[in-house]
Amino acid sequence: MTTALNLRLEPSPEGKILKVLPEGEKVTATSTEERDYTLVIYSGEPRWLATEYLSKTKPEPREDDGGDSSGDDGFSSEPCPSGSGVEDGLTKDAIRVHRAICHRFPSITDYGGVRAAAYGYHGSGRALDAMVDGDLGWEVARWVRANAKELGVMEVIYSQKIWTVQRSSEGWRSMEDRGSATANHYDHVHVSVYGNEGTG
Repeated sequence: MTTALNLRLEPSPEGKILKVLPEGEKVTATSTEERDYTLVIYSGEPRWLATEYLSKTKPEPREDDGGDSSGDDGFSSEPCPSGSGVEDGLTKDAIRVHRAICHRFPSITDYGGVRAAAYGYHGSGRALDAMVDGDLGWEVARWVRANAKELGVMEVIYSQKIWTVQRSSEGWRSMEDRGSATANHYDHVHVSVYGNEGTG
């Protein structure tokens, strides 16, 4: 596989995610395809993977630990077309992340910001949730990670994986099961920021 992929129970973007397979993982692909998905055999069970990301050859190694988009040269500071209501109470870095993501990934229009009764980063305006799932979610997570310094990002969480600046050399680390898809961050990319580090 040429990127980390969601192993699904059904051939659909809405199909239940059973596991996230890392880049380079070997699977046995069948000749059965349906709606841009290929039926594969994984651990003896029939499962589905997005066809376009399957490869017969092993991906070339990357300079980093694998699976991250390259950095960007600049970010839009213009308000998002979907609105700026979510920015109320956010720190400058969190606002910067919101605007950078919404212009880079215009198909994403739903975001979460400050939660009045929340503790931690969401309560202090230092976190943003981009409501997205599937392979696009990984694109967002990797892109934010690749631009963490410029955006003032300290951690990214998606699909039960976490990356932090403090433990950057370890790459994406698995998290304990918190129960639901939302608690395990399968339906959104969570980004925590320092506050004003990336805004100069």
